[in-house]
Amino acid sequence: MSMQIETTTANSFPRAAKATKAGRKTYVYLFLGWVMLIAIGVAAAMLYTEHLRQQIATDIAQQTQQQLQVVQEDYQKQVTDLKDNVSTEMKALQTKVDSLNELLSFTKDSANSKTDNSNQLYTQLADVKKKLDELQKNLDVLK
Repeated sequence: MSMQIETTTANSFPRAAKATKAGRKTYVYLFLGWVMLIAIGVAAAMLYTEHLRQQIATDIAQQTQQQLQVVQEDYQKQVTDLKDNVSTEMKALQTKVDSLNELLSFTKDSANSKTDNSNQLYTQLADVKKKLDELQKNLDVLK
């Protein structure tokens, strides 16, 4: 009797071996499926990160362009204002130079040998002329 039991037991083992092979294939397929899901997730994350990076770079470029435009407009306004101010000052200085020239001519004509006021007027005229030249240089630099 015991022999019959062993034969029956021996017959049931091949079935278990087949079930183990089928279970291993299932585990291999599940493992490969998980690996593929993880790979797809990593690839999707990388693509989305690249998309966000490009979008942020575009946004920053637009903001920078807008800020540069504002700075350029402000710079142009300041240059225009400075040019107007220098032009106005040059006109005022030219008026002063002309009046000093007239005064110098008058003083030179009326001066006698005892008074030497013409030296003071020439000094003042030279100072005004230096300032006028300096303003002219500044205006040329601005242009």
